[in-house]
Amino acid sequence: MVSFILASASPARRRLLQMVGIEPIVRPSDFDESQIQLSNPEELVNTLAQCKAQTIAPEFTSGLIMGCDSVLAIDGNIYGKPANEKEACDRWQQMQGHFGDLYTGHVLIDTCSHQTLVKCQITRVYFAPMSRDTIQAYVATGEPLKCAGSFALEGRGGLFVEKIEGCHSNVIGLSLPLLRQMLTEMGYKVTDFWQ
Repeated sequence: MVSFILASASPARRRLLQMVGIEPIVRPSDFDESQIQLSNPEELVNTLAQCKAQTIAPEFTSGLIMGCDSVLAIDGNIYGKPANEKEACDRWQQMQGHFGDLYTGHVLIDTCSHQTLVKCQITRVYFAPMSRDTIQAYVATGEPLKCAGSFALEGRGGLFVEKIEGCHSNVIGLSLPLLRQMLTEMGYKVTDFWQ
């Protein structure tokens, strides 16, 4: 049986996998993301996801390694996790009442066949109008500081998302339909990884 290794410390990604019956081996890559500077959001998330997966690949001789990275793009600006509360508040001032595109790069490396697949999923997210007080109260919870785009759809941030166009799980950090497609393309079935 091939192990499924998640090269991410994201509890949300791990929960998504567990929700569909995959219990991953969690091995965060600790890759220094600051060394990658790209202005195209799709290229950026794909490159970062690949770097994360490749960093830990030498540790596993038999396994399927998944790397992911997400950013939110609004009006041509790319946003990852905010550095502090002020940045999160400023970002929400820009986001509220508008929409952004959430990009998640997905990489699968099969250490047995030495195959690598790289794909990106894009989901449009529409944000509710919010008062300054509501933004400050939400940021004070600490939740926005842990998430690309300063919000967690599966947390309190879900209250401020009006609608999404595209893959719901992608906004949480990993597109389950895309994962299924990628596994199929590599010659696996999702059921191969069920616990």
